[in-house]
Amino acid sequence: MPAETVSVTGWGRTAPSTARLIRPRTYEEAVTAVRDAGARGSIPRGLGRAYGDAAQNAGGAVLDMTGLDQIHAIDVSGGSVLCDAGVSLHHLMEVLLPLGWFVPVTPGTRYVTVGGAIGADIHGKNHHVSGSFSRHVVSLELLTADGTVRTVRPGTALFDATAGGMGLTGVILTATVRLHPVRTTLMSVDTERATDLDDLMARLTATDHRYRYSVAWIDLLARGAATGRAVLTRGDHAPLAALPARARSTPLSFRPARLPAPPAYVPQGLLTRRTVGLFNELWYRRAPRARTGELQRLSAFFHPLDGVPHWNRVYGRGGFVQYQFVVGHGREETLRRIVGRIARHRCPSFLAVLKRFGDADPGWLSFPVPGWTLALDIPADLPGLGAFLDELDAEVAAAGGRVYLAKDSRLRPDLLAAMYPRLDDFRTLRAELDPRGVFVSDLARRLTL
Repeated sequence: MPAETVSVTGWGRTAPSTARLIRPRTYEEAVTAVRDAGARGSIPRGLGRAYGDAAQNAGGAVLDMTGLDQIHAIDVSGGSVLCDAGVSLHHLMEVLLPLGWFVPVTPGTRYVTVGGAIGADIHGKNHHVSGSFSRHVVSLELLTADGTVRTVRPGTALFDATAGGMGLTGVILTATVRLHPVRTTLMSVDTERATDLDDLMARLTATDHRYRYSVAWIDLLARGAATGRAVLTRGDHAPLAALPARARSTPLSFRPARLPAPPAYVPQGLLTRRTVGLFNELWYRRAPRARTGELQRLSAFFHPLDGVPHWNRVYGRGGFVQYQFVVGHGREETLRRIVGRIARHRCPSFLAVLKRFGDADPGWLSFPVPGWTLALDIPADLPGLGAFLDELDAEVAAAGGRVYLAKDSRLRPDLLAAMYPRLDDFRTLRAELDPRGVFVSDLARRLTL
């Protein structure tokens, strides 16, 4: 198998570590790679969109699973697909949308693999309706530490440990996933401004049930009476009748636009409080006060940043931290307090979103719980950032909330058990399933998973 020693990072481009990168092209090669992992073990990796160190393994092996990328079967009448774990959501959309089907859940990028979607138990703008990705998985094939390939189904301990388990229970080889029917590749979108955080939460609480997809961009540099002001965007797949006549002949066309990539070197200090504050002001003011029924391309609604290859470079060589937490319903005061603290700290974040989660998902380390989730990107070299986020972690944990492991790069291990009550169950199953520690990552070592 091809193998090379490389420096590996997450999408945030922080905390690189060196590992042997192995690219299996068959299931048999994947089995061999796991059996020959060595003392430092191995971890599967997809397209590298985990923001932190979840798909890194210092001194060990990283298994690049993108070579296993075949779609094996599509049930066009029933709405399901059987595919390799290395298939990207982008490729699924290319194949499935012309057939009238869409992936059940997508995050803010379509450049994630099916295996990564299950391992991180990704969520999207429709969690309040559809839950996370693993809720739509019918079955999966998992290569475990002893070299056995097991068929794993929902309702079992191994499935619940694997969904959100960050690749630590084994290598997902294939999955069967239920799909969502669509008539077009356009979205019917309603947009409105919220004047502050309380106004935003009131709008979301009162009317979110009307929409399949819902998200709010939030200005985290606004202070005073404008603290938490936001642009709320919600919608659903447009019906055929909503399309203009010229588009009805090709309603399922899927051709995402792409812009030039940022240069490999971007000067430090490009994203300052001043520049981000100016961007946020312009973004908020250019948004309509209220607009309904706007038709948007599917790619623009779900994945606007995918149009800019390597957009993570804009943060410069220092990279960035994406911080995402959730607190439950009834803990709105905690959310208000944290938003206020971020605003006073002047964190220069222009990629900040607030969403409402629906019912919790069954994965033991799955992130979503019913409540409010806030995600923000922050330049990693912001002075005092580590200590500030440590304080926020403590506040989130005290409120019964949690941070998202797929985006984490710096959480202290002592808070993990408070955030994830099934952590001991996960550790016990891992010890039974993998007593030699075949599957391990920098994240697992840092948090003693």
